[in-house]
Parts: sequence; C-alpha cells; structure tokens
Amino acid sequence: MFNGSNNSQASILYRHGDVLIRRIASLPVGVQRRVGATLAHGEITGHSHRIQQSNAVQLWVHGNDLFLEVKEVSATLVHEEHRAIELPQGLYRVWKQREYWPDAYVEVMD
Repeated sequence: MFNGSNNSQASILYRHGDVLIRRIASLPVGVQRRVGATLAHGEITGHSHRIQQSNAVQLWVHGNDLFLEVKEVSATLVHEEHRAIELPQGLYRVWKQREYWPDAYVEVMD
C-alpha cells in the first residue's frame, strides 16, 4: 500500500501484482453493474486477482474502466502468486498494468 503525502482517503493506492487499485470518493455517472468478483484474469497462468468474499463487493464498469465497491467492513484481494491484501470498505478504481510496445500499449499477461 502507498499513502501519498496528504492524508486524503482518495490518495491511497494498493498494488497487487499487475493490478493497481486507488481509493476514490465516488463512482462516475453512468456506471453499469458487472457480475462477479474478479478484477483481472491471468491469461497465461489461469490465476486471477479476485475478491475472496464475492458477496462483500460489487464491480462496476464505465467504458473500459473498472471500479470496485467494497460494501462490507473489508474484503480480501487474493491471487495464487501474491500475498492477500485487505481492502477497507469504500470505492476504488482498478487498473491492469500495461506495457509499451512501439505500435501500442498492451495489458501485461499474467
């Protein structure tokens, strides 16, 4: 976890392998519900970054952007190759790491 120089809740960042999660104040207008609790699938290993307590969260999408709402006191982010992370109740934006290639940016294959 990284907490920036100010104490704002919105500045809290979590890194879980190739997934970055940032606390946000509110969801953007027009988000749509997404079923499940998986933040990123591993295309190579078959492993995934997912919330262990699927009933404790709601995923949202807005275009290509993914958002996570932790509805309970906390939820555990798990992956077979990373230490689990406890996310406190709140709203988050989720990014999957990308790599630069001369002709495009591509998501990192896990």
